[in-house]
Amino acid sequence: MSRQQGTGNGTRRDRGMFRTKTVEQSIQDTEDPEHALKKSLSALDLTVFGVGVVIGTGIFVLTGKIAKEQAGPAVALSFVAAGVVCALAALCYAEFASTVPVAGSAYTFSYASLGELPAWIIGWDLILELALGCAVVAVGWSGYMRSLLDTAGWHLPAKLSGTQGGTFGFDLLACILVLALTVILVLGMKLSSRVTSVIVGIKVTVVLLVVIAGAFFISGANYRPFLPPTQAHVGESGYAAPLSQLIFGFTPSNFGVMGIFAAAAVVFFAFIGFDIVATAAEETRSPQRDVPRGILGSLAICTVLYVAVSIVVTGMQKYSQLSTDAPLADAFKSVGHPFYAGVISFGAAVGLTSVCMILLLGQSRVFFAMSRDGLLPQFFSRVHPRFGTPYRSTVLLGVVVAVVAGFTSIDVLAELVNIGTLFAFVVVAIGVVLLRRSRPDLPRSFRTPLVPLVPTLSVLASLWLMLNLPAETWLRFAVWMVIGFAVYFVYGHAHSRLGLRNKAAGKD
Repeated sequence: MSRQQGTGNGTRRDRGMFRTKTVEQSIQDTEDPEHALKKSLSALDLTVFGVGVVIGTGIFVLTGKIAKEQAGPAVALSFVAAGVVCALAALCYAEFASTVPVAGSAYTFSYASLGELPAWIIGWDLILELALGCAVVAVGWSGYMRSLLDTAGWHLPAKLSGTQGGTFGFDLLACILVLALTVILVLGMKLSSRVTSVIVGIKVTVVLLVVIAGAFFISGANYRPFLPPTQAHVGESGYAAPLSQLIFGFTPSNFGVMGIFAAAAVVFFAFIGFDIVATAAEETRSPQRDVPRGILGSLAICTVLYVAVSIVVTGMQKYSQLSTDAPLADAFKSVGHPFYAGVISFGAAVGLTSVCMILLLGQSRVFFAMSRDGLLPQFFSRVHPRFGTPYRSTVLLGVVVAVVAGFTSIDVLAELVNIGTLFAFVVVAIGVVLLRRSRPDLPRSFRTPLVPLVPTLSVLASLWLMLNLPAETWLRFAVWMVIGFAVYFVYGHAHSRLGLRNKAAGKD
Protein backbone atom coordinates (compact mmCIF):
# COMPACT_ATOMS: atom_id res chain seq x y z
CA MET A 1 0.00 0.00 0.00
CA SER A 2 0.99 3.63 -0.11
CA ARG A 3 2.76 5.58 2.54
CA GLN A 4 2.51 9.29 3.15
CA GLN A 5 5.61 11.30 2.56
CA GLY A 6 5.91 15.02 3.13
CA THR A 7 7.53 17.02 0.38
CA GLY A 8 8.27 20.63 -0.21
CA ASN A 9 5.23 20.68 -2.47
CA GLY A 10 2.77 19.26 0.03
CA THR A 11 1.81 15.77 1.08
CA ARG A 12 2.22 13.15 -1.61
CA ARG A 13 1.63 9.41 -1.78
CA ASP A 14 4.66 7.78 -3.36
CA ARG A 15 3.98 4.06 -3.28
CA GLY A 16 1.77 1.56 -5.04
CA MET A 17 -1.40 2.01 -7.03
CA PHE A 18 -2.42 5.21 -5.24
CA ARG A 19 0.76 7.19 -5.83
CA THR A 20 -0.11 10.73 -6.83
CA LYS A 21 1.57 12.91 -9.40
CA THR A 22 2.24 16.43 -8.13
CA VAL A 23 0.77 19.36 -9.97
CA GLU A 24 4.29 20.70 -10.50
CA GLN A 25 5.38 17.43 -12.15
CA SER A 26 2.27 17.39 -14.37
CA ILE A 27 3.02 20.90 -15.59
CA GLN A 28 6.72 20.13 -16.02
CA ASP A 29 5.91 17.16 -18.28
CA THR A 30 4.08 19.50 -20.66
CA GLU A 31 7.34 21.37 -21.31
CA ASP A 32 9.14 18.38 -22.86
CA PRO A 33 9.53 19.39 -26.56
CA GLU A 34 8.56 15.92 -27.81
CA HIS A 35 5.36 15.93 -25.76
CA ALA A 36 4.46 19.66 -25.72
CA LEU A 37 1.16 20.69 -27.27
CA LYS A 38 0.95 24.01 -29.11
CA LYS A 39 -0.81 26.79 -27.17
CA SER A 40 -3.19 28.61 -29.53
CA LEU A 41 -6.66 28.79 -27.93
CA SER A 42 -8.48 31.70 -26.28
CA ALA A 43 -11.52 31.92 -23.99
CA LEU A 44 -13.69 32.49 -27.07
CA ASP A 45 -12.31 29.37 -28.75
CA LEU A 46 -13.07 27.31 -25.64
CA THR A 47 -16.60 28.72 -25.34
CA VAL A 48 -17.21 27.85 -28.99
CA PHE A 49 -15.94 24.30 -28.37
CA GLY A 50 -18.31 23.97 -25.42
CA VAL A 51 -21.34 25.27 -27.31
CA GLY A 52 -20.33 23.22 -30.34
CA VAL A 53 -20.43 19.91 -28.50
CA VAL A 54 -23.46 20.56 -26.27
CA ILE A 55 -25.87 21.93 -28.87
CA GLY A 56 -26.71 18.83 -30.91
CA THR A 57 -29.80 16.86 -31.78
CA GLY A 58 -30.97 17.11 -28.17
CA ILE A 59 -32.22 20.64 -28.68
CA PHE A 60 -34.16 19.61 -31.79
CA VAL A 61 -35.55 16.28 -30.53
CA LEU A 62 -35.38 15.86 -26.77
CA THR A 63 -37.48 18.90 -25.86
CA GLY A 64 -40.66 17.63 -27.50
CA LYS A 65 -40.25 14.03 -26.40
CA ILE A 66 -39.82 14.88 -22.73
CA ALA A 67 -42.53 17.54 -22.76
CA LYS A 68 -45.01 15.05 -24.20
CA GLU A 69 -44.10 12.08 -22.03
CA GLN A 70 -42.89 13.43 -18.67
CA ALA A 71 -43.10 17.13 -17.88
CA GLY A 72 -45.48 19.04 -20.16
CA PRO A 73 -44.67 22.77 -20.59
CA ALA A 74 -42.70 22.56 -17.31
CA VAL A 75 -39.93 20.86 -19.34
CA ALA A 76 -38.31 24.32 -19.26
CA LEU A 77 -37.86 23.85 -15.51
CA SER A 78 -36.36 20.41 -16.16
CA PHE A 79 -33.70 22.03 -18.30
CA VAL A 80 -33.03 24.53 -15.53
CA ALA A 81 -32.68 21.71 -12.97
CA ALA A 82 -30.33 19.78 -15.26
CA GLY A 83 -28.36 22.97 -15.88
CA VAL A 84 -27.93 23.44 -12.12
CA VAL A 85 -26.54 19.89 -11.78
CA CYS A 86 -24.09 20.61 -14.60
CA ALA A 87 -23.19 23.97 -13.06
CA LEU A 88 -22.18 22.26 -9.81
CA ALA A 89 -19.85 19.98 -11.76
CA ALA A 90 -18.66 22.90 -13.92
CA LEU A 91 -17.53 24.86 -10.86
CA CYS A 92 -15.39 21.90 -9.79
CA TYR A 93 -13.98 21.44 -13.29
CA ALA A 94 -13.16 25.15 -13.50
CA GLU A 95 -11.05 25.06 -10.33
CA PHE A 96 -9.14 21.97 -11.40
CA ALA A 97 -8.56 23.14 -14.97
CA SER A 98 -7.19 26.49 -13.80
CA THR A 99 -4.99 24.83 -11.15
CA VAL A 100 -3.73 21.93 -13.30
CA PRO A 101 -3.77 23.27 -16.91
CA VAL A 102 -2.76 19.94 -18.44
CA ALA A 103 -4.39 17.81 -21.15
CA GLY A 104 -6.53 14.94 -19.90
CA SER A 105 -9.31 16.67 -17.97
CA ALA A 106 -10.69 14.43 -15.18
CA TYR A 107 -7.88 11.90 -15.70
CA THR A 108 -5.17 14.47 -14.95
CA PHE A 109 -7.14 15.95 -12.04
CA SER A 110 -7.57 12.49 -10.50
CA TYR A 111 -3.85 11.74 -10.82
CA ALA A 112 -3.05 14.85 -8.77
CA SER A 113 -5.63 14.22 -6.05
CA LEU A 114 -6.79 10.57 -5.85
CA GLY A 115 -3.83 8.60 -7.18
CA GLU A 116 -2.72 6.57 -10.19
CA LEU A 117 -5.27 3.75 -10.12
CA PRO A 118 -8.30 6.08 -9.75
CA ALA A 119 -6.79 8.24 -12.53
CA TRP A 120 -6.45 5.19 -14.75
CA ILE A 121 -10.06 4.21 -14.06
CA ILE A 122 -11.41 7.64 -14.98
CA GLY A 123 -9.17 7.86 -18.06
CA TRP A 124 -10.30 4.44 -19.23
CA ASP A 125 -13.87 5.53 -18.62
CA LEU A 126 -13.42 8.74 -20.64
CA ILE A 127 -11.92 6.85 -23.60
CA LEU A 128 -15.05 4.69 -23.78
CA GLU A 129 -17.41 7.61 -23.21
CA LEU A 130 -15.94 9.84 -25.91
CA ALA A 131 -15.35 7.06 -28.46
CA LEU A 132 -18.90 5.76 -28.25
CA GLY A 133 -20.28 9.30 -28.13
CA CYS A 134 -18.45 10.20 -31.32
CA ALA A 135 -19.55 6.99 -33.06
CA VAL A 136 -23.19 7.54 -32.08
CA VAL A 137 -23.13 11.16 -33.28
CA ALA A 138 -21.49 10.15 -36.57
CA VAL A 139 -24.22 7.58 -37.20
CA GLY A 140 -26.87 10.20 -36.43
CA TRP A 141 -25.21 12.65 -38.83
CA SER A 142 -25.16 9.96 -41.50
CA GLY A 143 -28.91 9.54 -41.15
CA TYR A 144 -29.51 13.25 -41.75
CA MET A 145 -27.17 13.26 -44.74
CA ARG A 146 -28.82 10.21 -46.33
CA SER A 147 -32.15 11.97 -45.97
CA LEU A 148 -30.80 15.08 -47.70
CA LEU A 149 -29.22 12.96 -50.45
CA ASP A 150 -32.51 11.09 -50.97
CA THR A 151 -34.27 14.45 -51.36
CA ALA A 152 -31.72 15.37 -54.01
CA GLY A 153 -32.32 12.08 -55.81
CA TRP A 154 -29.06 10.38 -54.79
CA HIS A 155 -29.49 7.06 -53.04
CA LEU A 156 -26.75 5.11 -51.29
CA PRO A 157 -26.86 1.30 -51.59
CA ALA A 158 -28.44 -0.34 -48.54
CA LYS A 159 -25.19 -2.19 -47.76
CA LEU A 160 -23.42 1.19 -47.38
CA SER A 161 -26.14 2.74 -45.21
CA GLY A 162 -25.33 1.06 -41.92
CA THR A 163 -26.89 -1.68 -39.83
CA GLN A 164 -30.65 -1.10 -39.81
CA GLY A 165 -33.61 -3.24 -38.85
CA GLY A 166 -31.43 -6.28 -38.30
CA THR A 167 -29.86 -5.94 -41.76
CA PHE A 168 -26.07 -5.84 -41.57
CA GLY A 169 -24.31 -3.07 -43.45
CA PHE A 170 -21.47 -0.55 -43.34
CA ASP A 171 -22.24 3.11 -42.71
CA LEU A 172 -19.97 4.72 -45.30
CA LEU A 173 -20.95 8.33 -44.57
CA ALA A 174 -20.33 8.01 -40.82
CA CYS A 175 -16.91 6.49 -41.48
CA ILE A 176 -15.95 9.23 -43.97
CA LEU A 177 -17.03 11.97 -41.54
CA VAL A 178 -14.85 10.65 -38.70
CA LEU A 179 -11.81 10.22 -40.97
CA ALA A 180 -12.20 13.74 -42.40
CA LEU A 181 -12.46 15.28 -38.93
CA THR A 182 -9.42 13.27 -37.83
CA VAL A 183 -7.39 14.91 -40.61
CA ILE A 184 -8.55 18.38 -39.49
CA LEU A 185 -7.58 17.66 -35.88
CA VAL A 186 -4.12 16.47 -36.94
CA LEU A 187 -3.55 19.67 -38.93
CA GLY A 188 -3.82 21.84 -35.82
CA MET A 189 -6.03 23.13 -33.02
CA LYS A 190 -6.40 26.59 -34.52
CA LEU A 191 -7.74 25.16 -37.77
CA SER A 192 -10.05 22.91 -35.75
CA SER A 193 -11.32 25.91 -33.77
CA ARG A 194 -11.93 27.92 -36.95
CA VAL A 195 -13.91 25.09 -38.55
CA THR A 196 -15.85 24.65 -35.31
CA SER A 197 -16.53 28.40 -35.08
CA VAL A 198 -18.14 28.43 -38.54
CA ILE A 199 -20.24 25.36 -37.75
CA VAL A 200 -21.32 26.67 -34.34
CA GLY A 201 -22.20 30.05 -35.89
CA ILE A 202 -24.53 28.34 -38.36
CA LYS A 203 -26.01 26.11 -35.66
CA VAL A 204 -26.70 28.89 -33.15
CA THR A 205 -28.16 31.07 -35.92
CA VAL A 206 -30.60 28.29 -36.80
CA VAL A 207 -31.57 27.87 -33.13
CA LEU A 208 -32.12 31.61 -32.66
CA LEU A 209 -34.12 31.77 -35.90
CA VAL A 210 -36.36 28.99 -34.63
CA VAL A 211 -36.84 30.72 -31.28
CA ILE A 212 -37.58 34.15 -32.77
CA ALA A 213 -39.84 32.86 -35.56
CA GLY A 214 -41.60 30.42 -33.24
CA ALA A 215 -42.32 33.17 -30.70
CA PHE A 216 -44.84 34.68 -33.16
CA PHE A 217 -46.91 31.48 -33.12
CA ILE A 218 -47.11 30.94 -29.36
CA SER A 219 -50.59 30.50 -27.91
CA GLY A 220 -51.06 31.01 -24.17
CA ALA A 221 -53.67 28.24 -24.13
CA ASN A 222 -50.97 25.68 -24.93
CA TYR A 223 -49.27 26.41 -21.59
CA ARG A 224 -52.34 25.38 -19.60
CA PRO A 225 -51.80 23.43 -17.49
CA PHE A 226 -48.14 24.42 -17.16
CA LEU A 227 -47.65 21.61 -14.64
CA PRO A 228 -49.91 18.71 -15.71
CA PRO A 229 -51.31 16.48 -12.93
CA THR A 230 -49.15 13.58 -11.78
CA GLN A 231 -49.54 10.26 -13.58
CA ALA A 232 -48.23 6.87 -12.50
CA HIS A 233 -45.31 5.68 -14.63
CA VAL A 234 -45.38 2.11 -15.86
CA GLY A 235 -41.91 0.93 -14.86
CA GLU A 236 -39.60 -1.23 -16.90
CA SER A 237 -38.84 -4.76 -15.75
CA GLY A 238 -35.64 -6.74 -15.28
CA TYR A 239 -32.31 -5.19 -16.20
CA ALA A 240 -34.03 -2.61 -18.42
CA ALA A 241 -35.42 -0.95 -15.27
CA PRO A 242 -33.59 1.96 -13.62
CA LEU A 243 -31.17 0.82 -10.92
CA SER A 244 -33.10 2.88 -8.34
CA GLN A 245 -36.22 0.86 -9.12
CA LEU A 246 -34.41 -2.46 -8.62
CA ILE A 247 -32.73 -1.37 -5.38
CA PHE A 248 -35.40 0.74 -3.68
CA GLY A 249 -38.56 -0.31 -5.52
CA PHE A 250 -39.04 3.34 -6.45
CA THR A 251 -40.87 3.96 -9.71
CA PRO A 252 -40.65 7.54 -11.03
CA SER A 253 -43.85 9.40 -11.87
CA ASN A 254 -44.69 11.42 -14.95
CA PHE A 255 -45.80 15.05 -14.80
CA GLY A 256 -46.38 16.96 -11.59
CA VAL A 257 -43.45 18.20 -9.50
CA MET A 258 -41.69 14.82 -9.49
CA GLY A 259 -42.12 14.69 -13.27
CA ILE A 260 -39.93 17.79 -13.57
CA PHE A 261 -37.06 16.05 -11.79
CA ALA A 262 -37.61 12.71 -13.55
CA ALA A 263 -37.41 14.62 -16.84
CA ALA A 264 -34.28 16.41 -15.63
CA ALA A 265 -32.53 13.03 -15.39
CA VAL A 266 -33.21 12.61 -19.11
CA VAL A 267 -32.61 16.12 -20.44
CA PHE A 268 -29.37 16.27 -18.47
CA PHE A 269 -27.83 14.22 -21.25
CA ALA A 270 -28.43 17.07 -23.67
CA PHE A 271 -25.75 18.97 -21.73
CA ILE A 272 -23.07 16.31 -22.00
CA GLY A 273 -19.83 17.65 -23.42
CA PHE A 274 -19.13 20.94 -21.65
CA ASP A 275 -16.46 19.15 -19.60
CA ILE A 276 -14.49 18.51 -22.81
CA VAL A 277 -13.41 22.15 -22.64
CA ALA A 278 -11.11 21.11 -19.78
CA THR A 279 -9.26 18.65 -22.06
CA ALA A 280 -7.95 21.61 -24.08
CA ALA A 281 -6.46 23.43 -21.06
CA GLU A 282 -2.88 22.61 -22.10
CA GLU A 283 -3.46 24.17 -25.54
CA THR A 284 -4.85 27.42 -24.13
CA ARG A 285 -2.71 30.54 -24.03
CA SER A 286 -3.96 31.70 -20.59
CA PRO A 287 -5.58 28.59 -19.06
CA GLN A 288 -5.89 29.93 -15.51
CA ARG A 289 -8.16 32.70 -16.77
CA ASP A 290 -9.71 31.33 -19.98
CA VAL A 291 -10.62 27.73 -19.14
CA PRO A 292 -13.09 28.65 -16.34
CA ARG A 293 -14.59 31.27 -18.66
CA GLY A 294 -14.94 28.72 -21.45
CA ILE A 295 -16.53 26.06 -19.23
CA LEU A 296 -19.00 28.31 -17.42
CA GLY A 297 -19.70 30.51 -20.45
CA SER A 298 -20.58 27.65 -22.77
CA LEU A 299 -22.79 26.03 -20.13
CA ALA A 300 -24.68 29.30 -19.50
CA ILE A 301 -25.26 29.89 -23.23
CA CYS A 302 -26.51 26.33 -23.81
CA THR A 303 -28.86 26.44 -20.80
CA VAL A 304 -30.46 29.67 -22.03
CA LEU A 305 -30.91 28.24 -25.55
CA TYR A 306 -32.41 24.98 -24.25
CA VAL A 307 -34.90 26.81 -22.02
CA ALA A 308 -35.85 29.21 -24.82
CA VAL A 309 -36.47 26.38 -27.29
CA SER A 310 -38.55 24.38 -24.80
CA ILE A 311 -40.70 27.42 -24.02
CA VAL A 312 -41.29 28.08 -27.73
CA VAL A 313 -42.10 24.54 -28.79
CA THR A 314 -44.60 23.94 -25.96
CA GLY A 315 -46.19 27.31 -26.72
CA MET A 316 -46.56 26.59 -30.43
CA GLN A 317 -48.26 23.23 -30.00
CA LYS A 318 -50.06 21.52 -27.13
CA TYR A 319 -47.56 19.30 -25.30
CA SER A 320 -49.78 16.24 -25.68
CA GLN A 321 -49.73 16.64 -29.48
CA LEU A 322 -45.99 17.13 -29.90
CA SER A 323 -44.04 14.77 -32.15
CA THR A 324 -41.37 12.69 -30.43
CA ASP A 325 -39.19 12.33 -33.55
CA ALA A 326 -38.97 15.90 -34.84
CA PRO A 327 -40.98 18.10 -32.45
CA LEU A 328 -39.69 21.49 -33.58
CA ALA A 329 -40.04 20.77 -37.27
CA ASP A 330 -43.52 19.31 -36.80
CA ALA A 331 -44.55 22.22 -34.56
CA PHE A 332 -43.84 24.61 -37.43
CA LYS A 333 -45.73 22.34 -39.81
CA SER A 334 -48.70 22.46 -37.43
CA VAL A 335 -48.85 26.25 -37.75
CA GLY A 336 -48.50 26.15 -41.55
CA HIS A 337 -44.79 26.92 -41.96
CA PRO A 338 -43.04 23.78 -43.27
CA PHE A 339 -40.08 25.86 -44.55
CA TYR A 340 -38.69 26.02 -41.04
CA ALA A 341 -38.75 22.23 -40.83
CA GLY A 342 -36.08 22.14 -43.54
CA VAL A 343 -34.07 24.84 -41.79
CA ILE A 344 -34.14 22.83 -38.54
CA SER A 345 -33.00 19.63 -40.30
CA PHE A 346 -30.14 21.55 -41.91
CA GLY A 347 -29.13 23.02 -38.55
CA ALA A 348 -29.16 19.59 -36.92
CA ALA A 349 -27.01 18.05 -39.66
CA VAL A 350 -24.46 20.88 -39.53
CA GLY A 351 -24.47 20.87 -35.73
CA LEU A 352 -23.63 17.19 -35.42
CA THR A 353 -20.41 17.77 -37.35
CA SER A 354 -18.99 19.97 -34.59
CA VAL A 355 -20.20 17.58 -31.88
CA CYS A 356 -18.33 14.72 -33.53
CA MET A 357 -15.15 16.77 -33.97
CA ILE A 358 -14.98 17.93 -30.37
CA LEU A 359 -15.65 14.45 -28.98
CA LEU A 360 -12.73 13.20 -31.09
CA LEU A 361 -10.63 16.07 -29.78
CA GLY A 362 -11.38 15.25 -26.15
CA GLN A 363 -10.74 11.55 -26.58
CA SER A 364 -7.38 12.03 -28.26
CA ARG A 365 -6.22 14.40 -25.49
CA VAL A 366 -7.12 11.97 -22.71
CA PHE A 367 -5.37 9.12 -24.55
CA PHE A 368 -2.35 11.39 -25.17
CA ALA A 369 -2.10 12.32 -21.48
CA MET A 370 -2.28 8.68 -20.38
CA SER A 371 0.36 7.75 -22.94
CA ARG A 372 2.66 10.57 -21.83
CA ASP A 373 2.43 9.22 -18.28
CA GLY A 374 3.43 5.75 -19.49
CA LEU A 375 0.12 4.08 -18.59
CA LEU A 376 -0.40 3.48 -22.30
CA PRO A 377 2.45 3.02 -24.85
CA GLN A 378 4.47 6.24 -25.04
CA PHE A 379 4.68 5.87 -28.81
CA PHE A 380 1.30 7.62 -28.93
CA SER A 381 2.42 10.65 -26.92
CA ARG A 382 4.67 12.18 -29.61
CA VAL A 383 3.43 15.46 -31.07
CA HIS A 384 3.75 16.44 -34.71
CA PRO A 385 6.88 18.59 -35.24
CA ARG A 386 5.02 21.05 -37.46
CA PHE A 387 1.40 21.05 -36.31
CA GLY A 388 2.02 20.57 -32.59
CA THR A 389 -0.80 18.02 -32.26
CA PRO A 390 -0.75 14.47 -30.81
CA TYR A 391 -1.08 13.04 -34.31
CA ARG A 392 -0.38 9.40 -33.49
CA SER A 393 -3.10 9.09 -30.85
CA THR A 394 -5.46 11.18 -32.99
CA VAL A 395 -4.99 8.95 -36.05
CA LEU A 396 -5.26 5.72 -34.04
CA LEU A 397 -8.46 6.73 -32.30
CA GLY A 398 -9.91 8.33 -35.43
CA VAL A 399 -9.53 5.07 -37.37
CA VAL A 400 -10.97 3.00 -34.50
CA VAL A 401 -13.98 5.30 -34.09
CA ALA A 402 -14.52 5.39 -37.87
CA VAL A 403 -14.70 1.58 -37.95
CA VAL A 404 -16.99 1.48 -34.90
CA ALA A 405 -19.27 4.12 -36.45
CA GLY A 406 -19.34 2.16 -39.71
CA PHE A 407 -20.55 -1.08 -38.11
CA THR A 408 -22.47 0.17 -35.06
CA SER A 409 -26.16 0.49 -34.33
CA ILE A 410 -26.76 3.36 -31.90
CA ASP A 411 -29.58 1.81 -29.88
CA VAL A 412 -27.66 0.51 -26.86
CA LEU A 413 -24.49 2.58 -26.81
CA ALA A 414 -25.72 6.08 -25.96
CA GLU A 415 -26.44 5.33 -22.29
CA LEU A 416 -22.84 4.19 -21.75
CA VAL A 417 -21.80 7.73 -22.69
CA ASN A 418 -24.10 9.09 -20.00
CA ILE A 419 -22.89 6.92 -17.14
CA GLY A 420 -19.28 7.63 -18.07
CA THR A 421 -19.85 11.38 -17.91
CA LEU A 422 -21.61 11.24 -14.54
CA PHE A 423 -18.85 9.03 -13.12
CA ALA A 424 -16.30 11.65 -14.19
CA PHE A 425 -18.36 14.37 -12.48
CA VAL A 426 -18.27 12.41 -9.20
CA VAL A 427 -14.51 11.88 -9.35
CA VAL A 428 -13.73 15.53 -10.14
CA ALA A 429 -15.93 16.81 -7.31
CA ILE A 430 -14.23 14.50 -4.79
CA GLY A 431 -10.83 15.47 -6.17
CA VAL A 432 -11.45 19.18 -5.56
CA VAL A 433 -12.00 18.55 -1.84
CA LEU A 434 -8.98 16.25 -1.51
CA LEU A 435 -6.62 18.62 -3.34
CA ARG A 436 -7.79 21.54 -1.19
CA ARG A 437 -6.76 19.55 1.88
CA SER A 438 -3.49 18.06 0.57
CA ARG A 439 -2.28 21.13 -1.33
CA PRO A 440 -3.75 24.30 0.19
CA ASP A 441 -0.61 26.13 -1.00
CA LEU A 442 -1.39 25.77 -4.71
CA PRO A 443 -2.24 28.99 -6.57
CA ARG A 444 -5.88 28.80 -7.68
CA SER A 445 -6.97 31.52 -10.09
CA PHE A 446 -10.52 30.13 -9.86
CA ARG A 447 -11.88 28.64 -6.65
CA THR A 448 -15.02 26.56 -6.40
CA PRO A 449 -17.29 28.41 -3.95
CA LEU A 450 -18.59 26.87 -0.71
CA VAL A 451 -16.23 23.89 -0.55
CA PRO A 452 -17.06 21.18 0.50
CA LEU A 453 -20.79 21.98 0.06
CA VAL A 454 -20.78 22.51 -3.73
CA PRO A 455 -18.66 19.39 -4.49
CA THR A 456 -20.86 17.33 -2.13
CA LEU A 457 -24.01 18.52 -3.90
CA SER A 458 -22.39 17.73 -7.25
CA VAL A 459 -21.60 14.18 -6.13
CA LEU A 460 -25.13 13.59 -4.79
CA ALA A 461 -26.81 15.05 -7.88
CA SER A 462 -24.64 12.98 -10.25
CA LEU A 463 -25.22 9.77 -8.26
CA TRP A 464 -28.97 10.40 -8.31
CA LEU A 465 -28.93 10.71 -12.09
CA MET A 466 -26.77 7.57 -12.37
CA LEU A 467 -29.33 5.63 -10.35
CA ASN A 468 -31.93 6.57 -12.95
CA LEU A 469 -29.99 4.73 -15.66
CA PRO A 470 -30.96 1.13 -16.56
CA ALA A 471 -29.25 -1.67 -14.64
CA GLU A 472 -28.01 -3.17 -17.92
CA THR A 473 -26.07 0.04 -18.55
CA TRP A 474 -24.34 -0.43 -15.18
CA LEU A 475 -23.45 -4.01 -16.15
CA ARG A 476 -21.89 -2.96 -19.47
CA PHE A 477 -19.99 -0.22 -17.67
CA ALA A 478 -18.72 -2.74 -15.11
CA VAL A 479 -17.47 -5.05 -17.89
CA TRP A 480 -15.50 -2.18 -19.47
CA MET A 481 -14.02 -1.31 -16.07
CA VAL A 482 -12.92 -4.93 -15.50
CA ILE A 483 -11.12 -4.87 -18.87
CA GLY A 484 -9.52 -1.59 -17.78
CA PHE A 485 -8.24 -3.09 -14.52
CA ALA A 486 -6.67 -5.94 -16.49
CA VAL A 487 -4.88 -3.56 -18.87
CA TYR A 488 -3.59 -1.47 -15.96
CA PHE A 489 -2.17 -4.39 -14.00
CA VAL A 490 -0.70 -6.09 -17.09
CA TYR A 491 0.86 -2.96 -18.64
CA GLY A 492 0.17 0.42 -17.05
CA HIS A 493 1.38 -0.19 -13.49
CA ALA A 494 4.77 -1.50 -14.62
CA HIS A 495 5.36 1.19 -17.28
CA SER A 496 4.15 4.21 -15.29
CA ARG A 497 6.66 7.06 -15.61
CA LEU A 498 5.81 8.14 -12.06
CA GLY A 499 6.38 4.60 -10.80
CA LEU A 500 9.72 4.37 -12.58
CA ARG A 501 10.80 7.74 -11.15
CA ASN A 502 9.83 6.67 -7.66
CA LYS A 503 11.64 3.35 -8.03
CA ALA A 504 14.80 5.12 -9.20
CA ALA A 505 14.56 7.38 -6.15
CA GLY A 506 14.00 4.40 -3.84
CA LYS A 507 10.44 5.43 -3.02
CA ASP A 508 8.56 2.62 -4.75
